Amino acid sequence: MAKSSAKSAAKSTVKGGAPAPTKAASVGGSMGINIGIHERDRAAIAAGLSRVLADTYTLYLTTHNFHWNVTGPMFNTLHTMFMTQYTELWMAVDPIAERIRSLGHPAPGSYAQFGRLASVADAPAVPPKALEMVRILVQGHEAVARTARSLFPLADKAGDEPTADLLTQRLTVHEQAAWMLRSLLEA
Repeated sequence: MAKSSAKSAAKSTVKGGAPAPTKAASVGGSMGINIGIHERDRAAIAAGLSRVLADTYTLYLTTHNFHWNVTGPMFNTLHTMFMTQYTELWMAVDPIAERIRSLGHPAPGSYAQFGRLASVADAPAVPPKALEMVRILVQGHEAVARTARSLFPLADKAGDEPTADLLTQRLTVHEQAAWMLRSLLEA
């Protein structure tokens, strides 16, 4: 009787329909993941977060590039603003990558992977004029916001509150940065 109870407990599911971990769910001898989010949903969320990570890292590189190469009468203002923004972006990549890892998937980390995943365009080979830099960064922040926002329905459906919280934080930053940069373009 005790053996049959143990077998039925091992076959049970947890809240959200995720199967209880089994030895078959283990890979390479590591323990399976049982956080209440089904593997299919974890994989889809990790893929979406990988796109957010690629967009964030690409925008970080572009912003840092523009910090180094900005010239003209707005130099000091833009140099300082770009430094604030690239520092924030740099601090954001780790939590995004670590959330991907928490979901049981590897985080992308190469330029080749980021190039395939990013919706944000790479920085121009020749540094543009200051106001064109601002326009490019507005477009970059808006693109990251769209990428992050597109992941909300999946995180919500899966009950993935930590990812939803992370996305909310990222949206706040990118929407505010886009607004501040856009304000510099108004005549």
